[in-house]
Amino acid sequence: MDTGTHVVMGIALGGLATLDPSVATSHATATSVLIATIAGSQIPDIDTVLKLRNNAIYIRNHRGVTHSIPAVLLWPLLIVAVIYPFFPAANLLHLWAWTFAAVFIHVFVDIFNAYGTQALRPFSSKWVALGVINTFDPIIFGIHVIGIFIWILGANPGISFLLMYAVIIAYYIRRYQAKKRVLVGVRAIIPDATEIIIAPTMRYHQWRIAAMNKQQFFVGEAVKDQVEILDRFNRIPVPKTPVIEAAKKDKNLSAFLSFSPVYRWEVDEYNDFYEVRFIDLRYRSNGHYPFVAVVQLDRDLNRISSYTGWVFSEKKLRKKLSIIPS
Repeated sequence: MDTGTHVVMGIALGGLATLDPSVATSHATATSVLIATIAGSQIPDIDTVLKLRNNAIYIRNHRGVTHSIPAVLLWPLLIVAVIYPFFPAANLLHLWAWTFAAVFIHVFVDIFNAYGTQALRPFSSKWVALGVINTFDPIIFGIHVIGIFIWILGANPGISFLLMYAVIIAYYIRRYQAKKRVLVGVRAIIPDATEIIIAPTMRYHQWRIAAMNKQQFFVGEAVKDQVEILDRFNRIPVPKTPVIEAAKKDKNLSAFLSFSPVYRWEVDEYNDFYEVRFIDLRYRSNGHYPFVAVVQLDRDLNRISSYTGWVFSEKKLRKKLSIIPS
């Protein structure tokens, strides 16, 4: 989920914690738990700072080790170690338990996004992504904001957030059922599909679709369970040419290939350099595919420039690469 949603989830969990008698009867415990649940709902995303270095490192590592099983166990200990000295009268066990819940819930809800997490590390580096809830879901965010507002108005936070979470669980179930209906629709159109990726959007009834069979890639969307295929591309295996093999050594393209499961490729030759482009097919937006990796090589196959990430126009891509082909 996005940062804002994780913040309101942390606040809501702190309110829910008032159902715990050890929290409800101790001001020190209640205050420290609220601070800890907000911190715990944020700390797995500390790897976002990697984006300050470059997109390649961020793509390769975001939601990786910081969302792993060891991290889920260690983050609560770290948070409690920082907070507890300021609230020595707090119940240490219950402070740890609610902090652990905040960290665990952060990782758990991220699994339902299309991006997913490597939550099974170190046992598996596989990305776990159920693709049921968008990274920012306005309904989930809105329900949390309403719950917090009701708390501010004086309602019992424990009961309020307990009811709120019951609604959210029902919402998750409905989203899962909606995705299953879309999957049935895709299989009706592409019965020989070998892989189908269905991703939610911020719009409740709209889904992105990327699929493949042995011959083609299919890109489409579903609106109110009605599936439409928008683009088709022939599946052409990536050749092991000197140009492509040289491009694959670039850190940006390498990061892209470690992350993207469905993509097509292009190689363009200009007067004095080659350009290798890999295009992720999962994120079609207004006829454009914004998530790409591009590597430019000179005639001796030395890297000139490269980029991976989101670009919504060719002009912006050229600016990032700092080269405009003649």
